[in-house]
Amino acid sequence: MDPLYVILIIVLVLLVIIISNIKIVPQSYVYVVERLGAYHASWGTGLHIKIPFIDTIAKRVNLKEQVIDFPPQDVITKDNVTMKIDTVIFFMITNAMQFTYGVERPIKAIENLTATTLRNIVGDLDLEATLTSRDYINGNITRELDEATDRWGIKVQRVELKNIIPPPEIQDSMEKQMKADRERREKVIQAEAEKKSQVLVAEGEKESKILRAQAEKEAKILQADAIKQQKILEAEGEAQAIEMVQQALADSIRKLNEANPNEAVIQLKSLEAFEKAADGQATKIIIPSEIQGLAGLAAGLKGVITDDKDVTAVKPKRFTQN
Repeated sequence: MDPLYVILIIVLVLLVIIISNIKIVPQSYVYVVERLGAYHASWGTGLHIKIPFIDTIAKRVNLKEQVIDFPPQDVITKDNVTMKIDTVIFFMITNAMQFTYGVERPIKAIENLTATTLRNIVGDLDLEATLTSRDYINGNITRELDEATDRWGIKVQRVELKNIIPPPEIQDSMEKQMKADRERREKVIQAEAEKKSQVLVAEGEKESKILRAQAEKEAKILQADAIKQQKILEAEGEAQAIEMVQQALADSIRKLNEANPNEAVIQLKSLEAFEKAADGQATKIIIPSEIQGLAGLAAGLKGVITDDKDVTAVKPKRFTQN
């Protein structure tokens, strides 16, 4: 064979070997490299060249946060109720070398560790506490797993209980209880609504009665004020009338005094006053001595006046007969 071809073949082989040993590590990955079967280095992101036939890549480790959904695990509560619980684990690898050499099949190890930790925690809780203590269970499992997997180069971020599946008979009982609770709450709500409605109606009636009483009170007050004003006006009118009568009497006396009447006029006025007194309802009348003397005179004058009137009245009749 031509030596030139041999050299070309050797050069091509060397190029293939060199190119095949140039490694580019992508972002969020770490390559664990062994040299002659022993751990040599952990290559981060970038370009790396390994020695052919001496260095080997033992493991490609993903540093991203990962999520694993484990199948349901059978657990027994404190009150001997068997149920199934499936969990979701969020974790990330912090040390590629420990993850590679710390434990065989680390994901399977995390699954088994999660199941045993879950059984230990739920075993101290009864059924009701298990169903209502998700946060408590999640926190305890996360803490336990994080401590146990730290030496494997794994950081457990959080653990979530995805489903809690009690036995069918327990589910039926829980559904009946929930239905009874809903019916009870509905009845309580209806009772409270009826109570509030009755209270509102009673308050409305109370306010209505109060308003009616106030209206009647105000009407009576107005009526009493009107009657009072009427009586005041009547009293004022009577007082004014009496005052006018007294004023008229005073004026007549004053005018009589101004006229300087003689004794006969005064006696005549006394007779007029006696006549008014005699028209009353008194059964006994005491006549002063001065008036007794005048009584005969008044009677005589009355008779003369009467005769004169009769004569005057008869004369026209006689004249008519002629």
